[in-house]
Amino acid sequence: MSDRDEIRRVHTLRQAEGYLELNMPESAVAVLNRLGESDALGARGLYLLGESYRSMERYCEALVPLSKVATLAPEDPHVSLAIAWCYKRVGRLEYAIESMERALEYSSRCAILHYYLACYLSLAQRIPRSLRHLSRALTLDSKLRELVDDEPDFDPIRTDPGFVTLTSLVV
Repeated sequence: MSDRDEIRRVHTLRQAEGYLELNMPESAVAVLNRLGESDALGARGLYLLGESYRSMERYCEALVPLSKVATLAPEDPHVSLAIAWCYKRVGRLEYAIESMERALEYSSRCAILHYYLACYLSLAQRIPRSLRHLSRALTLDSKLRELVDDEPDFDPIRTDPGFVTLTSLVV
């Protein structure tokens, strides 16, 4: 890739980021498509493309570039979170759980990964595992406790004695 092509690519990625920040995902997709094939986008461009589709609630389409990024940067927790988000919304909860578990292999001390895994496990009625990950999330970042009461993903386990105990002990 020539210097000029690289400058153009970087400029295009910055434009796409700007459009996403302005909540204009359609414009971000249009700008990214100017670069051509997904190989020209690189990991950052593929991530932006996936995030754009996700913002437009086109979850199946978002999974294509996000899955490519996951192979290029498996250690990036943002990618795993985005993939899991999409899988949940297309009714593939098992894949959402797998995505979070893979992310934790690289970032075991990332509280938000444990939190979302607990959410997905709750929806899957895997109560003991959900409680373990929720406990870990709250231990790593007690501020996440503020989210629990309003999190509908915990509705399936909200009356479980272990959940009640865990959420009443953590302040």
